[in-house]
Amino acid sequence: MTPTTIERPPLTAFDRCDRCGAQAFVRAVLPGGSELLFCRHHARKHEDRLRKVTITFEDEAERSASP
Repeated sequence: MTPTTIERPPLTAFDRCDRCGAQAFVRAVLPGGSELLFCRHHARKHEDRLRKVTITFEDEAERSASP
């Protein structure tokens, strides 16, 4: 049996930071599969700790930048 990877859709303007409600640009996926969403400010503030306890830390801030 092979492990299944869940493909998560890109974050949109409707995704909000779980800490303050601003637009989310970072998704932190926990070992159980649940996720936490963060704005740039809160992702930077908690990044060191989050990277230690999450299985993936997806930063989509660059994708959202204007050309």
